[in-house]
Amino acid sequence: MRCRIRTSLLFFAALFISQTFIYAQVSLPHVFGDSMVLQRGVKIPVWGNSSPGALIVAKLGNVRATAKADHLGKWQLRFPVFKAGGPYVLEVAESGKPDLAIKLKGILIGDVWLASGQSNMEWQVQQAKDAGKEIANANFPQVRFLVVEHSKQVKPQTNISAGKWKVCDTGNVKEFSAVAYYFARKIHRDQKVPVGIIQSTWGGTPIEAWTSREMLLTSPITREKTLSNDTLAPDREDFVQDSLNQIRLWNMVYNPQNNADKIVPAVEYDDADWTTVEMPNVLKDFGIGYYEGVVWLKRKITLPPSFNQKDITINLGHPEMNYSLYFNGQEICKNVWYSNATHAYTIPANMVKSGENTIAVRIAMLWGGGGLSPLDDIYIADGSSKISLKGKWIYKKDLEGALPKILNYQYYPTVLFNTMINPVIPFGIKGFIWYQGEANAAAAYDYRTLFPMLIADWRKRWRQGDLPFLFVQLANYMKTKPLPSESEWAELREAQTLTLSQPNTGMACVIDIGEANDIHPKNKQEVGRRLALVANKMVYKQACIASGPRYKNYKKEGNRIRISFTNIGTGLSTKDGKEVAGFAIAGKDKQFYWAKAIIEGNEVIIYADKVAEPVAVRYAWADNPECNLINSANLPAVPFRTDEWKGITQK
Repeated sequence: MRCRIRTSLLFFAALFISQTFIYAQVSLPHVFGDSMVLQRGVKIPVWGNSSPGALIVAKLGNVRATAKADHLGKWQLRFPVFKAGGPYVLEVAESGKPDLAIKLKGILIGDVWLASGQSNMEWQVQQAKDAGKEIANANFPQVRFLVVEHSKQVKPQTNISAGKWKVCDTGNVKEFSAVAYYFARKIHRDQKVPVGIIQSTWGGTPIEAWTSREMLLTSPITREKTLSNDTLAPDREDFVQDSLNQIRLWNMVYNPQNNADKIVPAVEYDDADWTTVEMPNVLKDFGIGYYEGVVWLKRKITLPPSFNQKDITINLGHPEMNYSLYFNGQEICKNVWYSNATHAYTIPANMVKSGENTIAVRIAMLWGGGGLSPLDDIYIADGSSKISLKGKWIYKKDLEGALPKILNYQYYPTVLFNTMINPVIPFGIKGFIWYQGEANAAAAYDYRTLFPMLIADWRKRWRQGDLPFLFVQLANYMKTKPLPSESEWAELREAQTLTLSQPNTGMACVIDIGEANDIHPKNKQEVGRRLALVANKMVYKQACIASGPRYKNYKKEGNRIRISFTNIGTGLSTKDGKEVAGFAIAGKDKQFYWAKAIIEGNEVIIYADKVAEPVAVRYAWADNPECNLINSANLPAVPFRTDEWKGITQK
């Protein structure tokens, strides 16, 4: 018995010693790594863990810095200011333990930008315009990216869950943020310095998720919802279960259940009880309300003898969400909805017959979306003739069972700040680039408060003063409406423009490069370029025109209103060379009508025959406005209104 006790004591002593030794090793958080970029022109912070009370000795190149760990083993030191250059090696060790030093290689000194926001900032180079060409030409060894892995917690973390600095080349660039890459590429070319991007993004997320708890508690808009997070715990089962449910959901989206792909598309399948719907159409117009699940669509089409045993093309326009296409029971494609620029497919001749043929489409309806865009043509063609697929289709939902309910904890207040922002503070940076707002459009008026809160929050925590904060205004999206109307997206854009009253902020307007049927416009090159223009002027003090015309003031002249602008360059014109479009005018009755707009020098004269006594003008005030006013740099005029009438998102 005594021998067994002694053996146990020896085992636990050895375990304690080994654990103490492991804990004693100096360590750095994942934000530091080989090939990283460190910020020039500031004292460079480096931090980590070690033995409590240990003296930490670090060298960056030939420059030495020291710090003493506190009673918990936490330490932080700062190197003096460096100029742009490199490569350098960073060595960090406890004093007297040089053989246990951490050595990070290939480090450059340049400008580091934190890129954050939701899906339009997260959208990858491989998903955007001219992906193949851009990837093939992406050889920029002095541009480096750290993509922070998705993670969510209800308590602030000190380390990101995962992420590794990568050099920008054809092998790595495809998964980088397209907006951030095109921004970094232009800054690198223009400023001739290395550029590092810390990419911390998550699609679909609201601004509250990226803001600290302390800041959210200061506003009545967010206080109650933030306090409700206190019922959650960092390691609760619901976080784990939600992640497992997401895995199960995507498995069901990609893989038909119950052999549905073998049964449902078959020509002989009994679909007599299916519901008729006009196509092309999207889920919100099916008349079934909000729905998440798999929907099957079918259409029988009669083909003439000229189509018999010929290769034909089927074009689905622009489907929303993940889908699969079947022809006469055979699978033609299985597609991720954003992966193709076009959705036209060849049906092999041996599957085509004259007379009746059956088309089936399986679509995963997610986030309240899904269907075939009503803005696009859908058809079958044999090269010389085309048969429209518009008209009556039939559909059936719930053939494969319900998708698991996802609680999406990443949407909760502060959870992404805790895991994807807080752990990289106080890494030295040049500034922030931000593309977000779609998820807050339904409460756009609150964004007037929430956006400045986030900016102030991040600046306060970085302790580098009023760091430059550059952001993208929401692009045009959704159907173009025939008459002037209210718009949540217009109000969100206005909230973004109002944020320019905050110091050291800049905005890239992209009201002219969106896509009606895609919330993720493909032309990310121009988005990145316009952000870089703002940086060049505001941050790097270059003489350039960085934004389009901005509303300055107005003056009434009888039945007309004269609008003055800033940022006109050498003059105003229209993008397409046609008459000015996008202006609406109203009298005291608040009824807006499309207006005639005439460029006169550096101003625009607005009037409408139906408005004898105008009091208000709006420009590009819509989800997807038809607007064409530009300055001499071909940059679009920023949407605006002269009135302060209560909007549809103001409570």
